[in-house]
Amino acid sequence: MIKFEFVDPDLRVGGTSPICPHCSTRIEKIYANEIKALLGKRYIYFCSECLKVLGISHRKGFWMG
Repeated sequence: MIKFEFVDPDLRVGGTSPICPHCSTRIEKIYANEIKALLGKRYIYFCSECLKVLGISHRKGFWMG
């Protein structure tokens, strides 16, 4: 099983900030846009420095289970 742990923002100086896989800068801010979808909501997340896509998510509505 993979362990999940929140990181204290004050520890960022110690190198705990994630690094963008595209531009190799420390990620301090992530941009997101909503994608129009027929059902539910989808979001695209991208790096604030290089604007390359980091991922896409999908959140179902409560009626979809």
